[in-house]
Amino acid sequence: MNILALDTATEACSAALQVAGRTLARFEIAGRTHTEKLVPMVHGLLAEAGIGFAQLDGYVCGVGPGSFAGVRIGVSFVKGLALAHDRPVVDVSSLAMLARPPLALGAQQVTCAIDARMNEVYVAAYRRSADGSPEALLDEQVCAPADVPAVAGAAVAVGSGWGSYESALRAAVGADLSAIDAAALPTAADALALALPRFAVGTTISAAALLPRYLRNKVALTLNEQRAARRG
Repeated sequence: MNILALDTATEACSAALQVAGRTLARFEIAGRTHTEKLVPMVHGLLAEAGIGFAQLDGYVCGVGPGSFAGVRIGVSFVKGLALAHDRPVVDVSSLAMLARPPLALGAQQVTCAIDARMNEVYVAAYRRSADGSPEALLDEQVCAPADVPAVAGAAVAVGSGWGSYESALRAAVGADLSAIDAAALPTAADALALALPRFAVGTTISAAALLPRYLRNKVALTLNEQRAARRG
């Protein structure tokens, strides 16, 4: 199968393509330039593989949680392509993407936290399942770092939330952390790896059913809330 995966939910912009049993990938730190980088990135991958959109069998989309604008860009792009070519889609969580690399390297448990701004984090915890894929121990949620539920057991910590709120997260999680990678970002290559088993068993969704995973509806603090946060 030829499968294209995209992720724009954080400051990273990435794309990955499985074609003829091999994987091609692109990754850049985009900041707020996802729209400018994504289209050339995708066309570059297709050109390298020597195929067009018509030869794709399906799409994978990183749906967040993450930046509201970034999540919308990726979801809109994939939805449009999948609708135009009548192809199935697999949606993948940003937090599950973060968990995949350490689990693939042998970690038994991973606590993932993405800086959600507004003094909050998007957080989830996973353990290594029998086939090595992430299995949720703590369902993804958004909360203050100090309010993250405790997760027992030794774990690897990954994600930008650990760079912003390490002390508060350590105290809240209560796990024995063997390593922290605060620079880790979700990638389309990891989304693709997580999605391929779902394509194999047919647990895909339609383009119309593809939706962002925001976890919260509020995108910014009011002026009064900003002042209160600074006082705190």
